[in-house]
Amino acid sequence: MRALKIAATGMLAQQMRVETISNNLANMSTTGYNARRAEFADLHYQQMTRPGSINASDGTVLPTGVQLGLGVRPSAVSVNLSQGSLSATGGDLDIAIDGNGYLEVTLPSGQTAYTRDGALKRTAEGVIVTSDGYTVSPEIVIPADARSVSINADGEVYVYFADTTAAQQIGQFDLAGFTNAKGLEALGSNLFAETEASGPALVSTPGLDGLGPLRQGFLEDSSVDAVREITDLIAAQRGYEMNSKVISAADQMMSAMTQVR
Repeated sequence: MRALKIAATGMLAQQMRVETISNNLANMSTTGYNARRAEFADLHYQQMTRPGSINASDGTVLPTGVQLGLGVRPSAVSVNLSQGSLSATGGDLDIAIDGNGYLEVTLPSGQTAYTRDGALKRTAEGVIVTSDGYTVSPEIVIPADARSVSINADGEVYVYFADTTAAQQIGQFDLAGFTNAKGLEALGSNLFAETEASGPALVSTPGLDGLGPLRQGFLEDSSVDAVREITDLIAAQRGYEMNSKVISAADQMMSAMTQVR
């Protein structure tokens, strides 16, 4: 009975949908997190009678035929690239990207990763790093005697010293853009890696080449819409229950068939 296998694929699909929603809800407070959405496609069809085939009895062409679906499969977990709202923090090293783009980060392995999490810190040596200690590229070192730090919309970093009134530029933040940002590989810790699907990183100055400017003293909130996620969760739960009822109905039909005398 095909209904058993078909309903099983439906339950697995709704389970993946619930897992995706649960990950979104778990990251409601994650800086720069983009919500995900599970997408599905129908499986192959068993062609009992192909559309357009000839009816042997009178030679007419069948307009539809008989095609039996075999279930559903996951096709993608797509990222919603809409920007989250910007929240004011007042931190000198808190920066938000107001538009497209990613900060470049150098991992301990030497690999380059990308992030929209602008909650930056500095080490004892003054190097600007992420919350996990990964160096932001290009490397910027804040002098130990710097009184304050200023970052403008173009990514230029200036410091002020106690004995001077003029600011001194010590570095420049760059941003990376991608032709298909949805093709980036999520690494966790708000980091992404370049893939063949994303295309190569296009590095430029903030505010140019389609990249957004930087906003010092702000952080980007998660783009998760809690109301929509709860609504989708209820729909996924109902879908799971209905598929389980199909399995129960198929089981009862098979039981009735074995009891026929």
